[in-house]
Amino acid sequence: MAQARRTDFYLVSGVPDTVDGRFDMIALHAALLLRRLKREHTKTAQLSQAVFDAMFNDMDHNLREMGVGDLIVGKRVKGMVKMFYGRLSAYEAGLAQDNGGLSDALRRNLFRKGEPNPRDVAAMADYLRREAASLDDQPAGQLLAGQISFGLPPGARNCATEEGP
Repeated sequence: MAQARRTDFYLVSGVPDTVDGRFDMIALHAALLLRRLKREHTKTAQLSQAVFDAMFNDMDHNLREMGVGDLIVGKRVKGMVKMFYGRLSAYEAGLAQDNGGLSDALRRNLFRKGEPNPRDVAAMADYLRREAASLDDQPAGQLLAGQISFGLPPGARNCATEEGP
């Protein structure tokens, strides 16, 4: 969730800084992680479930903080779960192909309420492919220990390694 909340996605990469945009960034990162964990399901099933539970507990909490009433929260979370499974499927299919399907899925989901800059869509597709490959290289033991690492968002600058003027 911390990676999905990095401001570079919203300030540099064109992701809408809205409730929907933030949901989609969390869904995108969870989809990447769950895709990786699925490869070793017998070892990682509990972690997969914990990731899913944490994601939707966070959604529930955020809806309540925004003032959504108790009677509505459950319905909204169920809708979010359905949307998440759609995104998970679309991103997995897009990552498995090299025919523009991933860019189409990003336009439909991540950038759904506007006309995105094609460079932003391409940068996010490259980011997803890069991060999927990086997660594929991370050993299951490392993931199970909670040592999950993501790279910089598209266009972000690593201030820790940059030199000043």
